[in-house]
Amino acid sequence: MATDMQKLIVTSEEDDEEGDGTDMDVKEEDGDSENRAKHIADQAMVGVEAGMLSDSFDDQFQYHHEVQDQVSTPGGGSGGRKCRPLEEKERTKLRERHRRAITARILAGLRRHGNYNLRVRADINDVIAALAREAGWVVLPDGTTFPSRSQGSRSVGGPSAAATQTSSHQSPQQEPPPSLKGISPGYPTSVEYNSGQMKGLLVPSPSPYDLSAGAHPQTSVMMGDGVDTPRIQPLTAGTVDTINVKQIVDVYPKLSEREFAGSAYVPVYVMLPLGVMNMKCELADPDGLLQQLRALKSADVDGVKVDCWWGIVEAHAPQEYNWHGYKKLCQIVRQLKLKLQVIMSFHECGGNVGDDVCIPLPHWVAEIGRSNPDIFFTDKEGRRNPECLSWGIDKERVLRGRTAVEVYFDYMRSFRVHFDEFFDEGVISMVEIGLGPCGELRYPSNPVKNGWRYPGIGEFQCYDQYLMRSLRKAAEARGHPFWSRVPDNCGSYNSQPHETGFFCDGGDYDGYHGRFFLNWYSQILVDHGDLVLSLSKLAFEGTCTAAKVFIGGTRQLAMLQS
Repeated sequence: MATDMQKLIVTSEEDDEEGDGTDMDVKEEDGDSENRAKHIADQAMVGVEAGMLSDSFDDQFQYHHEVQDQVSTPGGGSGGRKCRPLEEKERTKLRERHRRAITARILAGLRRHGNYNLRVRADINDVIAALAREAGWVVLPDGTTFPSRSQGSRSVGGPSAAATQTSSHQSPQQEPPPSLKGISPGYPTSVEYNSGQMKGLLVPSPSPYDLSAGAHPQTSVMMGDGVDTPRIQPLTAGTVDTINVKQIVDVYPKLSEREFAGSAYVPVYVMLPLGVMNMKCELADPDGLLQQLRALKSADVDGVKVDCWWGIVEAHAPQEYNWHGYKKLCQIVRQLKLKLQVIMSFHECGGNVGDDVCIPLPHWVAEIGRSNPDIFFTDKEGRRNPECLSWGIDKERVLRGRTAVEVYFDYMRSFRVHFDEFFDEGVISMVEIGLGPCGELRYPSNPVKNGWRYPGIGEFQCYDQYLMRSLRKAAEARGHPFWSRVPDNCGSYNSQPHETGFFCDGGDYDGYHGRFFLNWYSQILVDHGDLVLSLSKLAFEGTCTAAKVFIGGTRQLAMLQS
């Protein structure tokens, strides 16, 4: 295959006397084009699948000979080229297209199978330079190639070094220019390499394309058999300036691919499964969890994150907390020298995307809800959402003599007291405060259980008696008691904005009543978040806390420092 490629390249070079400007970037010397073409073909075969190139060469040569038969003179003769210049020019173009197609397949194979990072319009010089760099050699923009410093004074070459001696047209030995910067003193001079240490290395005279602006270093390098060189990071040329035919080269060491010195460290925490704790506040699978945590430790993660469910810890009676399973989890995490982030989850689990377990609100809260369903969010059809408590009872003593925020605060304070040793040792690194459905500061406006499907606009969730009472007070304080109603042209769960009279362009949302209602509705959300977070600051003073908010269709985690 390499011999076929050599023949094609040599034939193309001999017939390029009438070239039309479509020649390859590589400029071959007259004296040794045949010998260099053989070396180029040998090196270009690296990383290319043999079957692909074999079929490609057979097809290309068959088509090449068919074209020659078609455009040749019927009677033969040696004057055909001079008599029929147009046909010869077409033949030259066809040969050039064939050679470009073969080169494109070679470069594609090197990129795909050899992981070579070659530019889009790469040529054979780029391929050879990439091979030299992979072998641990340094390739300068002017074509100078020499072993890296890590190779020391190891001789380069092997049993076949004589077959790859420097060609006779190589430029004479020259002293290295005094302006060569970036080469450490440990590197031998170019005279030493040219005098004997470049054995088994082919370095042709630099191509004029090497000095073009923005060009990559182009150097042809053929290494003898038996060379064993370590793979190291090469040096890359920084700038090349030509002044009075003298090159000023600045060479800078290439940074490692994963060199992030000076970057801020980003800790990595892995979320534990939702069902890691059963309803008795015990670890569902202690042995399996231990193995998983050991695997995470071996992967160098910083820690894990877990939901601390209100429906499990305070499940049966007010202010009766069961922290047994979570304390066992903290002990395992401490034993493995990991860290733990805890989420104060005051919502139910189940019914949302990704929920594979069902953890309802505490039983005693559900009992209160059966007699007073207005403690839950309510839509205009009167359907209750028991996913979390309505923010209308944040300051209403309807939970066995306590308000909702007092229940949240007592829960957080109990956790801080029972896990004091883990806070002091730094095992618990952060506490996230749940603020609503899915722990997010938002209304449950799009519940799947009520028939919502994306991308429906959802419905307002403020029809419980406590929020409606708040709306009436706000309207009376504004001096417009008739504004104490929710707009009735807002559509349903699966409506589109343009289908409603409230959300459409120029709709009622931009009127006086619409602006008043939306301001009140959003302020209720802000006041709830501000009140709960202020109490969490008291419960977890000195500990990093966080809250999850829902903005523009995306969830954002806000970090707070107590």
